[in-house]
Amino acid sequence: MRRAIFILPLLTLALMAGFFAWSLTSGRDPASIGSVMVGRPAPKLDLVALREGEPALTDALLKSGKPVLVNFFASWCTPCLAEHPLFTRLAERDGATIIGIAWKNKRDDALKWLKRLGDPFKYAGLDLEGRTGLDWGLSGVPETYLVDGQGIVRLHFRGPITERDLNERILPALKGAK
Repeated sequence: MRRAIFILPLLTLALMAGFFAWSLTSGRDPASIGSVMVGRPAPKLDLVALREGEPALTDALLKSGKPVLVNFFASWCTPCLAEHPLFTRLAERDGATIIGIAWKNKRDDALKWLKRLGDPFKYAGLDLEGRTGLDWGLSGVPETYLVDGQGIVRLHFRGPITERDLNERILPALKGAK
């Protein structure tokens, strides 16, 4: 009986270690949990422009007849820094329309960040209090949504987009919608 008391915790620990090892090696992608937004109309877009003198961001930008990418970013977000060159290349090389939304970010900080790294956003808005992010189901930054020309969300990426996302999902969706 005494021996069982010592073996039971070791058995429990071995079982937990086995589960965690399986979770790490199973090939499951934690970002693939899906999104309730995909296949539904994009939430309302009503934001002040990030750049002074530009018009506010409205729903009309999402229903232009052409697909757009909506990217929530912040100057304090390290993963946003990692994906930024892909957006720059996508805008310059492929002519994609990208809407940037500075989420819970001070205007001056976001503008300095874009000036330093380059600004791939055709339109940019400021979501200082995070309300628009909540409407879009944002869990954090960066998050990117591909919205078709009729305002329907077709793709949702949690975390930074990758070269693979760009080549296998975003570019085909943009080209297929033209």
